[in-house]
Amino acid sequence: MRVYLSEAAFMDLLLSSAEVYKKECLGYLLGYDLEDRFIVEHAFNLQSANRRHRAVDLRKIYQKKIEPILEKFHKLRIVGDYHSHTQYGDFKGRPVPSPEDIQSMKTSQVYLIIAINNNSKTKNWAENKDGTISGSVGRYFFKVAAYYLNGAADPRKARIHCPFPPALE
Repeated sequence: MRVYLSEAAFMDLLLSSAEVYKKECLGYLLGYDLEDRFIVEHAFNLQSANRRHRAVDLRKIYQKKIEPILEKFHKLRIVGDYHSHTQYGDFKGRPVPSPEDIQSMKTSQVYLIIAINNNSKTKNWAENKDGTISGSVGRYFFKVAAYYLNGAADPRKARIHCPFPPALE
């Protein structure tokens, strides 16, 4: 499985995770899915999310407000969601799903986790051997991983492709 990120989606992921750094961000991924890949055209931050250092959630009342609007966009649909895992004290954020993350996953959707940590040196953006993308911008280091369920309870990692990060160097 592969996940292709547009420039707009990539920028939204970085900005929404940096904006609330030290707390987690949460948002929807809009795009479409094909047999062997997800195409993510847009990512939008859920402003009403209840943010904490090690968790984030959205109350159902807010979901009910936006989902009918999204249904009117026939070319794009919700293909999953994203959230961040942040550095907290000496503990680095890691782009690995927690048990709560896994429990909330649904088949036929993709889930992006953005690890965001303090940056001590500049690192160029790259697609990594483990299927993630990573790099630094300003005072932050980001590492993004994608997961999906393939009929089993255990999530599988999808390879992320994003041609836009090198432009940030």
